[in-house]
Formats: sequence, C-alpha cells, structure tokens
Amino acid sequence: MNEVEKTMNDFAHRVVHSAKLNLFPGALKESIRYDLDVFPNSFGLAFFMNTYGLFQDKGVSGTKIKYNTKFAYKNLQPPSAPLANWAKRKQIRLRDKDGKYLRGNYNTIGFLIARSIKRKGIKPSLFFTRPFESAFKDLPDDVVKAYGLELDKTFDTWLTKPNLI
Repeated sequence: MNEVEKTMNDFAHRVVHSAKLNLFPGALKESIRYDLDVFPNSFGLAFFMNTYGLFQDKGVSGTKIKYNTKFAYKNLQPPSAPLANWAKRKQIRLRDKDGKYLRGNYNTIGFLIARSIKRKGIKPSLFFTRPFESAFKDLPDDVVKAYGLELDKTFDTWLTKPNLI
C-alpha cells in the first residue's frame, strides 16, 4: 500500500467512523461506507449511504419553515406508512387536552407526523458534512496539491451526483 492509498484510506475511514458516531443505531448508520480505488496517477473515492441520508444531512425546507438547503417539500409530503409503523413500534397514541386517548389508529398518527414534517421540514443535521470537512482539512497538503483537490468542487460533486444505495 503506497502513501497516497494509506492517506486516502485513513481519510475515508475517519469520515465514515465520525459520521456513524453522529447517528443512532439503524439502517442509515449501517449503510454508510466508502470505496477507494487507487491507480498509478489517480484515485477514485466514493461514499455510500441510504438515499434518505442526504436529506437528513443537508435538511429539507418545509412549507412553513425554511432552511438553507436545495431540498424542499412543495406538493408532496413524506410517506405516512413508515411513520405509522414507527408510531406503532413506539406505542405513540394521540391524547386530548384531558389526557384521554383519542379515537384513530396508527395510520392517522403517521399522516399527522408526515404533514408536520412537510410543514416544518427537516433541520440539517450535517452528520456527514462536518466529519467530511474536518477530515478534508487534515489531509496532507502534498496530497491535496498533487491531486489538485479542492473541497468545494469535491464536495459539490458528491452532493450533485451522490452515491446512494
């Protein structure tokens, strides 16, 4: 393993490890990984995660609350079925002002949560962005210069054409 390969492997491992530390156990955390290909005069590095990870990281503006992100809810809202299943697993029920359980099932709860997410959006967590930027700053200068890496261009490329699974 040459020095560039070792350096880039350490960089990618640090990004993935730090990003996973920012998440609760679950499918998104388990899906984060990287793939490094090193060639004589170049290398290829790709990060992978479940599709919704990009929205969790960058956030999504709602119809009422806006965030500094390119993603936004306009007409559609998140699917309510997964939220209904989550509410059922957590045994979340609706109550009135007196604390009595209201009529309705978990599908209703899922719909209400989805509607709330559409209105309020998803606040950017930057669970991946912060570790990436921090690790990028720590890359040795000779590697950055040798390969002409620029943080803005590199990160924008990964966000524009994300490698999602």
